[in-house]
Parts: sequence; structure tokens; C-alpha cells
Amino acid sequence: MTVKPLSITTGLSETEAQRRLAEVGPNEIPEAAARSFWRSLLGVASEPVLLLLIVAAVVYFVIGDAAEGVMLLVFALFTISLMVVQEQRSENALKALRELGAPVASVLRDGVERRIPARLVVPGDVALLSEGERVPADGEVIEAEGLSIDESLLTGESVAVDKLAADNQAYAGTLVVRGHGAIHVTATGARTETGKLGASLAAIVDGPTHLQRTTARLVRLFGIIAIIVCAGLVAYYGLALGDWLQGILSGIALGMAMLPEEFPVALAVLLAIGAWRLAQVRVLVRRSAVIEALGSATCLCVDKTGTLTENRMRLRLLDTGRESLELGSGALVAGPFAELLETALLASRRGSHDPMDLAIVDLADSAATLTGDNGRALEREYGLTPELLAVSQVWSEGDHRLMVASKGAPEAIVALCRLEPAAAEDVLARVHGLARRGLRVLGIAAAEVPDGDLPAAQHEFAFRFLGLAAFEDPVRSTVRSAVAEAHEAGIRIKMITGDYPETARAIATEAGLAVGAGVVTGGDLAAFGPEALARAACDVDVFARVRPDQKLSLVTALQAAGESVAMTGDGVNDAPALKAADIGIAMGKRGTAVAREAADIVLLDDDFNHIIDAVRMGRRIFDNLRKVMIYIAAIHVPIAGLALLPVLFGLPVALWPLHVVILEMVVDSMCAIAFETTPAERDLMQRPPRRRTESVAGLPQILLGLLQGTILLVAVFGIYWGMLAAGTDDDIARAMTLITLVAGDVGLVFVNSSQRAALAGGSTLPHKWFWIIGGTVTALMVAALAVPALRELFYFGLPSPGQIVLALGAALAALAAIDLLRLIPAVRRIGGGR
Repeated sequence: MTVKPLSITTGLSETEAQRRLAEVGPNEIPEAAARSFWRSLLGVASEPVLLLLIVAAVVYFVIGDAAEGVMLLVFALFTISLMVVQEQRSENALKALRELGAPVASVLRDGVERRIPARLVVPGDVALLSEGERVPADGEVIEAEGLSIDESLLTGESVAVDKLAADNQAYAGTLVVRGHGAIHVTATGARTETGKLGASLAAIVDGPTHLQRTTARLVRLFGIIAIIVCAGLVAYYGLALGDWLQGILSGIALGMAMLPEEFPVALAVLLAIGAWRLAQVRVLVRRSAVIEALGSATCLCVDKTGTLTENRMRLRLLDTGRESLELGSGALVAGPFAELLETALLASRRGSHDPMDLAIVDLADSAATLTGDNGRALEREYGLTPELLAVSQVWSEGDHRLMVASKGAPEAIVALCRLEPAAAEDVLARVHGLARRGLRVLGIAAAEVPDGDLPAAQHEFAFRFLGLAAFEDPVRSTVRSAVAEAHEAGIRIKMITGDYPETARAIATEAGLAVGAGVVTGGDLAAFGPEALARAACDVDVFARVRPDQKLSLVTALQAAGESVAMTGDGVNDAPALKAADIGIAMGKRGTAVAREAADIVLLDDDFNHIIDAVRMGRRIFDNLRKVMIYIAAIHVPIAGLALLPVLFGLPVALWPLHVVILEMVVDSMCAIAFETTPAERDLMQRPPRRRTESVAGLPQILLGLLQGTILLVAVFGIYWGMLAAGTDDDIARAMTLITLVAGDVGLVFVNSSQRAALAGGSTLPHKWFWIIGGTVTALMVAALAVPALRELFYFGLPSPGQIVLALGAALAALAAIDLLRLIPAVRRIGGGR
């Protein structure tokens, strides 16, 4: 709709406002349709591995084995529950955008100021702005009295923007930090700049991580093979031996032995525990699957303001023209520097939201020699005007004289002081030198006048130039070491900011980023074609004056070049790029709700160093998941072999379905969890990032697991066949076989806990959870042998001590052979070692 300007003295009529509200809708961001619980449940339950588990459980019930069916269903439901809970913690960025605006707004209606809910503001309204409040909608500034607005959530700049009633725009959700004014509302709701960012977020759809995709493919492959082999075994029993019931039971046992139902359980558990561990160091993981993705991050795109820097102004330097004072810790402010600082304090407002005022007050209060405004009374304030970007405050000093303190843009202060051209040129040269260091500069001036009538404008005072005050948004203390560690880990850091190029260059240099390729600006990016944009994204590490949509373009260009991109930020302007990146990381304290909701990970303490903690955790989880996958592939071989080989050799059944369920759902799952506590490899953060396409369990890892499992199968089946050949009772032979298998399963955890051979000194002592889980499994096995009712349930006989020692010896021999494989360099590389 076309919005016609109205007089600030009247505003809209209430009738017209209601008509426009009905026409354009409320001033809020439309919410995306939430994914319901039942829709999430259906999506998770349709996973192939879970479908196979549920079908297997139904088959158990059909043939009358209720205990086995219940056990399968319990574990299937447990897995589904974990995944649904994670799904329900889904993205809510549009809701955060909707709630970002001020809950109430001051508008003129029928010539009267009214406070109304911000959602009722309409185009054409005259909205009144006050210090400390958020702008309720986009609009043109039509009145400004010292008005300054913090737009960092949109632009990334840490310094507030002075607004004048001339060709100036104010944007919804930005914060008024000083002064007051009025805007003529031109856009509300989804048509505001914030609303357009909401549309960008809605268009970005989160997909499964590479780990989730490859694991699903692996599970489907195993499932298809299991179905084919099981069908063949059932047909063999029925057609060749005429025993269809035994064929079905053996087919189910073999199918369960081959079905890798531990994969999704191990994946869910390791990621969930990893998220819990990161929470202990104040890192909130909103999508646990991205923890693993962090381990493959090759590029970290960071915003400057609030990410590399503290998002607050600090007075860094005072310059009197003859000498300058760096204001580090312990710096003594005296002489002309004390006068300069005290005048800057008198030109500022206590309680202001302006970051430069806050920085001046903080430093002045710490300088005990300053008197500041003590004993003085504020007589008058001169605000910014389009013609003069300076503010002055007039103070009475009790001796019938007035002191005037002024600060503002150096050019404005130079003009107020009527400096000679040479002196003015010298001042501006110093200003440019400080700007090249990334500092923001204010000029400071003072005047003294007799008590009496004050002039109408600031330039009528006889100001004398005192000097310059330079401010910085300081780099976080932990950033430089974190950047160095990231570089050592092979991760490239790119700074993408809305700030000025010189400021960006200075901050990047101080943080330890590479600036050799120069600084590319948003204007440069706008002029680039697709190929030039792709080259710049890959070659340059510092980008300045970048618009929000360009941040998103840079992230997607890096992804197209094969980079695995982690993106950090804290403003609304960062939200689309945060959501589009492989891993979005938001700052928790200073970050906006929009950024937190759009991100996958939130740093609750805003500590940049925690990003490296998260990368380290991601790499450790990937390593441990790979160890788990090798282990799971290995332990399935002897179980499947014991279900199949007795049939082929005409021996009694070695494993019944109940054995398979207990082995895979209890013993093997417990052992798999032990890998979560496995310490990180020593060279974890000295390795280059792995390829984004690298699978946690590719063909080499599966083959390694199958080789390990085959060695263990030789020992396990050798015990079973040998005992039967020696005339041992079937049930005792079965018990000895299970002892060998369980001991081998537990031992495989220790063997695979390191990427180096234990026999060559590569492994450390087992951690406490290895002993806890190993002890628990041993206790279960002892109970199954010692309790008559359990022996009967599991079809066990009671072996003699010598037979138990023989079974354990066979397991140890197999484990030693498996460990010796790691002495072969190619095998060690498959496991992830160097």
C-alpha cells in the first residue's frame, strides 16, 4: 500500500489505523507451521532400521516368543524416543523474530500520544522513540533530538548511529541508546528489514548431517543383506530339511545377528552424552548431530562485533596534539590528559545507553583525581543537528561562571574551535591515523562563559580544542590463542563484518587472522560475478561492510567449494547465514534471540575459546564413533557365524533368538557405550580436518571390523566345534562358546579404544567405565551360569573351571591376533591413526 506522510502533530486517526491494520495485518513476523509431535514420530519411525526392528518384534509375537518381542520393542521404542525428543527441539527462529520487537509502542493517534501493543502499529503511524526502547517498525526519521540508535543486530557495527531528521531510516528491533525522536512508519511485520530476514530463514531447510546420511545408508545395506541371507536360510531349512519352524527361528536369529540395530542407538547415545559434556563448559548444543560435524569443519566464518570483540566500547587513547596516552591497565591520567578526560565526561550523560558515554564514564570513575560533575549543575544541553555533529553540555561551577564541554565528530569540533587550516589539517591527519588502527575518534573541546543568557547555538561559544579521544571495541582476551589453535588444527578463520574496512583489518590483525590477501568489501562483492565471488570467498579472509544477504552468499559459496563451514554470530543480521551453515554457532549473552534460535550451538559464556572446545569434542566423537562402528561390525560376525555355521555343518543350534537379543541389546550396547568415555587421541588437534564426505564407517572400516570379527569367530566356533567333537554336552559347549564370545566382545572394546596397537604400547590403561561395564557383563555371565533357572532359560550347562579357562584363553588368543593387525600401517590408517 502507498503510505502518505502525515503531520507529526496529528498522526493517524483511530479509524484509519484500524482500516490499515485490517488491510496489511499485524506488525509481527508470520510463524512457520510447527512440526507436530505425531509428524515427528511418524518421520522417525519410518527409518529403515527401526522398521526392521519393529517387524522383527512382530514376528516374535506371531510365533509366540513374547519375551523376545517385548525386549525388541523396548529397545526400538527407546531409540525412537531419543530421536523424537531431538526432533522436537527443532528450530524456532521465526518465533524469536516475532518476539524481538518492542511489546508496546508510543504512537500519535488523533493528535494524542498513546501506548499500544507493537503488533498494532500500522504503516502511516507516527511512532515516538525514547531512549532505552526498541524501534517498533521501519520508518523515516521526521524528528530527532540527540537521537542515536544501535543497529548492530542488523549491520554488525558496534557503534550507535546518529539519526537526523533528514533522509534517515530507523529499523524495527533496533535499540534507541540516546535521545528521542519520531518516525513515520513505512513498513511493518514481514515487510520490515527484520521481517525480510525471517523470510530468508524460512527458505532455508535443515537437512540431515553427512554422518546421519551415511549411517542410514550403512544400515539399509546391512538390512538388505540380512533379509536376503535370512530368506535363504529359512528356505534351506524348509525345503532341504523339512523343518519350517526351526527355519523361521534360525532365520530370525541370523537376521538379528546381521541387523545393525546398535548403529542408531550408539549414534544417539554418543551424541547425547557429547552434548551433555559440552553443556558442562557452558556450550549449549541444540542439534546434537552437529557435534560430529564440527570435527570436519574446515572453515570458521566469524562476525567481528560480539564474536571476536566484546561488543562494548573502551576508551583506548587520549591525544592532546602534543602527546598521546595509551590507556592500558594502570595508566595514570594526569595533567592535560586529566583535563581532556574530565571535559569528555562533562560532555557525556551518566545513565546513557550510548557505548561511548559508557566508556568515558567507566574510565573517568576509575581515575580518582577527576572531579567530574561533582558540585556542578547541568544548565543546558545542545544536541546534534544536521549541520553540526557535536553535543555540548553547559555546567554551572558556583562562581557565576559556566563551563561548556563539547564532544563530537572531529570535523565538527575542529569547526567549533575555528582552528587555523594548518592546525585543522594536523588534527584530521591524527584522526585518520587512529582510524587506520580501527579506533573510533571523538574530538573534545571546552569553553568558559559568564553566567547569564546562553546563545541559541553551540558555534557561538569560544571553544578551545583540547584533543582527541579514541575508542575501541576490544578483542576478547581468549581470541588470539583460540585462532592459533584453530590454525594448528587446519581450520581457516574468515571474518565477515558490517564494519569499516580499516577497522576490520585492525581487528583481524590483532586477533591473528590472515590479512595478506587484503580486505574485500560488500561493494566489491556486489560487483563480482559468480566466479569472482567464489574466488574471493576461498582466497580472502577479511570481509567488511558486508550486508546480511552477502554473508549468506559467502557461506554458500564456501560450501559449494567443498568447505565444511561453521558460522558464528550474535545479531539478527547473522541469522540466515547461521542457519545455512553446516554448523551455526551463536553467542548466548550478547547474542540476539534470533541468532540463538537460528544456530545449532550457543556459547552461553560468549567465550570464543569454547568454539575450539566444541571442535575438539566433535573430532573426539567422530573418532569414537568410528571405533564403535568397527566394533559393531566386528561383533556381528561371530554372532552371525554361530547362527549359520552349525546349520551348514549339521551341528546343534548354538544361538537361539534370546541369546542374540541379549548379546546385541545388552552386552554389545553396553560395550559400545564404553567408547564414549575413551580419551581423545594425542594428535587429535594436530590433524587436518577430515573431508566433509568422509564416512564414519566406510568400506575400509567395515572390512576391518569384519576381519576382526572373523578372527574372533574362528576362536568362538573352534571352541564350539571342538567341544562337541570331544563329546561334550551340547549345553556345556554352548555355555563355553558364549563365555568365549562375551570375553571377546569386552576385549574388543579395549583393543579398539586406541588407534595404535596395545601390544606396541599404543593403548593407555583402560578407563573406569571399561572396568564398570566389563564387570557388569561378567556379573551377568556368572549369573547366567550359576543360577539354575537362568541356565535353563539360556540352554546352558555348567562348565568346569578348566573349561572356563580354556574358553577365556581362546578369547585372549583371538584378541592378541586382532591387536597385532594394528602394527600394519595400512590397517592403522583405516582405524584413523597416522
